Amino acid sequence: MDFINCLKTSKNTFIIAEIGQNHQGNIEIAKKLIKIAKDCGADCVKFQKTDLKEKFNNKALLRPYNSPHSFGKTYGEHKQFLEFSKDDYRELKYFANKVGILVTASAMDVKSLEFLIDLEVPFIKIGSGDANNFILIEKAAKTAIPLVISTGMQNLVTVKQVYQLVSKYHKNFVFLHCVSAYPTPIEDINLNVINLFKSTFPDILIGYSGHELGTHISVAAVALGAKVIERHLTIDKNQKGSDHACSLDPVEFRRLVTNIRNMEAAMGKPIKEFQISEKPCYEKLGKTLVYTKQLKSGHKLENGDINVKVAEPKGIDGAEMAKIIGKKLLIDVLEDESILFNHLE
Repeated sequence: MDFINCLKTSKNTFIIAEIGQNHQGNIEIAKKLIKIAKDCGADCVKFQKTDLKEKFNNKALLRPYNSPHSFGKTYGEHKQFLEFSKDDYRELKYFANKVGILVTASAMDVKSLEFLIDLEVPFIKIGSGDANNFILIEKAAKTAIPLVISTGMQNLVTVKQVYQLVSKYHKNFVFLHCVSAYPTPIEDINLNVINLFKSTFPDILIGYSGHELGTHISVAAVALGAKVIERHLTIDKNQKGSDHACSLDPVEFRRLVTNIRNMEAAMGKPIKEFQISEKPCYEKLGKTLVYTKQLKSGHKLENGDINVKVAEPKGIDGAEMAKIIGKKLLIDVLEDESILFNHLE
């Protein structure tokens, strides 16, 4: 069964630990984050694959990058420092397979897309930065490989264009509601976009990629129907790098997974019925039908003959009152006595 069909049939939300470039350019830190993600209960880890010459023009690469988060004098040097080689990715995939967790990456350009397909990842991520890159998106769609597409920095018109573009080739894709602010202000999150996407694109799955502080908003997204949750993972929020501040540390990420799994269990089924766990409360407080007066055998019960009380022994449930009006008594009964089925003809 392919990746998207697995998501559709699974009862569980698919949880992606976005490592991105929080590995600081160090493959051993990347492996440590993979292991942490697995231990926290994530289903997949995700990196970012870039061919710098394909993604950026020369002026962008040569731009001075004077920032406390910089790993180089220019933006190109900074990005190159954080970029893993193809051999590094193969090593990371081998390590993730050994640990027992899926691994993929965002394809930041066409060459990176081709490499990730060759790497045989379970799906390709299209990040928000490329949600309006129709050239890349169409090339990705043509491959028929499953896609997970973030929609940060886009409006609904553009998202609809992406939907139409990918749908020409297949429906094996997921839209993630996303706001590309790090961290995202609460008032900008607009979780109701999940409902908007569900109604606008009813034939695909919808998820949420969060950059807010904490975990509760992402758990709420699951309650709204998000089938995929993506959150950044870091070892230390105080490390150099702009993504660390809005990332979850291992304790938070484990809490996120636990709370999502609890939310899934709590959502249950759209069936309203008496639960076994309610029995103690029902035995103590559940209402029973009782007689309002002493009545003789052969009497046909009327509305004025019946009241509802907490009574011993438990008799006929209060909700059954309409069903016993007009029933004939088989025995004499006393005032305030519980009404039992064996009293009735």
